[in-house]
Formats: sequence, C-alpha cells, structure tokens
Amino acid sequence: MTRGRVTAGALVATAAVGAASAAWGTLVERRRFGIRWETVPVLPPGSRDVVVLHLSDIHMAPWQADKQQWLRDLSLVEPDFIVNTGDNLGHETANTAVEYALEPFRGIPGAFVYGSNDFFGPSPRNPLKYFGGPSAMHGKARVVDLDIERQTAFFESLGWLDLNDRARAIEVRGSRFELFGTSDAHRDWDRLDVLPTNVDEMRSDVPWSEDEGGPAPVSIGVTHAPYRRVLDAFVTQGADVIFAGHTHGGQVAVPGVGALVTNSDLPRRYASGLHQWQSRTHWSWLNVSAGLGTSIYAPVRFAVRPEAVVVTLTARTA
Repeated sequence: MTRGRVTAGALVATAAVGAASAAWGTLVERRRFGIRWETVPVLPPGSRDVVVLHLSDIHMAPWQADKQQWLRDLSLVEPDFIVNTGDNLGHETANTAVEYALEPFRGIPGAFVYGSNDFFGPSPRNPLKYFGGPSAMHGKARVVDLDIERQTAFFESLGWLDLNDRARAIEVRGSRFELFGTSDAHRDWDRLDVLPTNVDEMRSDVPWSEDEGGPAPVSIGVTHAPYRRVLDAFVTQGADVIFAGHTHGGQVAVPGVGALVTNSDLPRRYASGLHQWQSRTHWSWLNVSAGLGTSIYAPVRFAVRPEAVVVTLTARTA
C-alpha cells in the first residue's frame, strides 16, 4: 500500500469519526437529560435532610417538548427547595414553555438569579472564539428582547425568592437558611460592593434573630456565572454552599481531558460538578451545574450530558 493511500484512508477515517461525533452531539447527547446526585454535609447535627433541586441554563425554545416534559417529571424527585441559576429563556417566545415546564414546582420554596440570556435572546456566534477566553459581553449595549418581567412574576408566584444582588432568609424542614446572590457576573452586573450590606441587613432582620436557642443557620450563595471574584466574595460572607451554572460544563469535552473552556475565569477542572472552593483560609462547597440546554445556534453537547442536580443537604457528623 502506498503512502498516499494510507494518508487518504486516515483522512477518510478521521472525517468519519468527526461526522459521527457531530451527529451524536447534535442529535443525541444534547437531549440525553440526566440527574446528578450529590450529598453535602452542612446542616447542624440532628437536622433532617433537605433535598435541593438545582436547575440551570435551560435555554428553552418553545418547540422543545421533550425538555419541557422531562423538567415536569423532575417533580417526582420531591425536592424541598429549588435553586435556579439562570439562563432559562432561549427564544423570544419561550415564556409559555418555561411556565409549563416549571408549573409542577408551584408551592415548593426556591430562589433564583438571572443570566444575561434571561434578558437577551440568542444570536449567532463563532464557537471558536471561546478558546480565546470568555465571550466578549462587556460594554455591548443591547435592547432587552425577552420578557424578563413576566418571568420574574412567574417565579415569584411559584414561591421563589429573587436573589439578584439581594439577600433573603427562609426556614425549610426545620433548618434555617441565609441566602445571598448576585446578578450575572459575565456581564459585570454583579454588585459585590453591596453584598456585605445586603447580608448584614438580612441577618439583622431574620425571623429567628432573637431565638438564640435554635439551630445555627446555613449560608447559601447563588450566582449564574461562577467568576472567581464572586466565589471568593461568597466565601468571605460565610457561604457553606455555592450554586452556579453558566459554563454548560464546557459543552464540549474531550474524554480523559475534560472541559476545554468554561466561558469565565473559572479553572477548567471546576467546569461542572461538586467541588471545594477555597479563598484564603476558608472554603465552601461549590456546585457548578452543566445545565440543561444550549443556544439554538450551537445545539451540540459532547461528553457533557445536560443535567439537573439533586443536592441533599445533610447533617454534619460533628
């Protein structure tokens, strides 16, 4: 066999593998929704478990009936609390689809923050630019074209707390939770300058502020894009657990290597999963969701299944 034939055969084989991978990523894997299960021991000893359902990066389009039904079926998990870390809308007419998908969670307490794709519809982009660093969003003025007011009203009607640069408190199954969040750091919308004040005001006004005999509260930080400045600020404020999304787990990963990008300054090894995030001498649990969707202009996932995450908060042993 000549060298030319060997080279041609290798090129054909490489092209075939590439085509098969592309077909898998666009037609199969991006619709292989799954649940990742985690356990985090942060509650005071003797506490009852609190099951948290973490949803992120749904990027819903109105025609995605399979995603809508799968989300509805997540109610069978019977969560005690919902955390939604943003980018729910993926099309300018997707509000009805999101409402249909999340209606089964009405009455279950929760909290939410937004990503920029809750305000702005998707637009075509060159995916190769992500290898040069986070997508250039800063300073770009765009007209809000998604119905964010309708979405906020719906989430609040479900019983979810708005944590966009806010701090709130809630009791769930006998445990006390301090919740604080930021707006989308990928757009430089995060107001870390007001975070300490928000937390201090929340802690001075909680229902249990004068009940010194009750369980110690657990602090939870919630953000869309897990930029290091936000994670460090949450650790400084005493967060026991941090929830984030945005990365899509890299969206495309190489088996044995992992995510190639995070679209933020987060190191690639933190692109998805449960980790410990350390800032100076303190650390917090960090759960980064790979999310459930993609932009309609980049409908592919490879080696990164779309996911919802069920995090069971359980009692510490000591």
